[in-house]
Amino acid sequence: MNAEQREQAARERARRVLPPAAHPDPAPGRTEARRRHFLREVDRQTRARSTRPVSRPKRRMALVPGAVVTAGATVVALSPGSGTTGAPNVPPASAASVQVLERAALAANATSQTKVLDGQFVYVKTVGYTSVLSEKKAGQMELLREDEGMEQWTSVDGSKPTLQRKAGKEKLLPREGPANLNSPTYNFLAALPTDPHALLKQIREDAEKNHGAGSDSTTGPDQEAFVTIGDLLRNGATPPATTAALYRAAALIPGGDTAPDAVDAAGRRGVAVARVHDGERKEWIFGASTNRLLGERTVLLKDNAWGKAGAVVTSVALVSSGITTEAGQTP
Repeated sequence: MNAEQREQAARERARRVLPPAAHPDPAPGRTEARRRHFLREVDRQTRARSTRPVSRPKRRMALVPGAVVTAGATVVALSPGSGTTGAPNVPPASAASVQVLERAALAANATSQTKVLDGQFVYVKTVGYTSVLSEKKAGQMELLREDEGMEQWTSVDGSKPTLQRKAGKEKLLPREGPANLNSPTYNFLAALPTDPHALLKQIREDAEKNHGAGSDSTTGPDQEAFVTIGDLLRNGATPPATTAALYRAAALIPGGDTAPDAVDAAGRRGVAVARVHDGERKEWIFGASTNRLLGERTVLLKDNAWGKAGAVVTSVALVSSGITTEAGQTP
């Protein structure tokens, strides 16, 4: 099967798993224009890196799968797939994945903008789990699941601590430093560029600092950009224009594809936009009838210390979200 036939098959697969579009499809040539822009940007950055000294930035620790400290245990600071680098010459995102992301962007833009005031809170409720590896005193490795079911209230302007309610207990999480891509507030997200190219450029520049050439990271800037966008989308109450821009920025990242009939942590079925990196597939699951994000999960594609091929090592679903006046209230 040649490239053109594979592309046509991907489009047919998307038509089978997705409902008829509630909004117009992207204008002809829009996807190809994005791809050409991305390839030009990669070429420009590659040439720029080859003409300047390579610095060694500080490494940012990954949060998912998370690390848990238990009595008598030493946590192994690694994540599934660590130890190798990303594959070169990754193809552009498939037509099917671009189509799913564009429909999600159109659905986001069709959402009415809620007036948000300083002093209010973003409310998010999730269910699911992450996997962690820990080493016992005797040296044996143990695979554990950490519950990610919780409710959380985050100050829209960062002026107040975050309230987290988990397993029947509440705690305050003070903000450390100003809002950023790894620790955003609603106001920070609202200020991000809504042009997909400018937004991806900002996200990639941040990813390059910690996961680019010369770093100790094995993730690579493309995968880190994909993960960062997923984390921002799971914020739960992102401004509609920002949400749409994030989906369209994700469509510019090479390597994207679809995984039909994915199931989130709440048992809801949908179609996923996925990206494979180092033996694991990161999936964003969308509702087939709503084109809205249900949750995300990570699936192993080969056996490793985290489990057998096919195992779901991380699965977190968005159950509810919104804006509240007080921490502890629900929308």
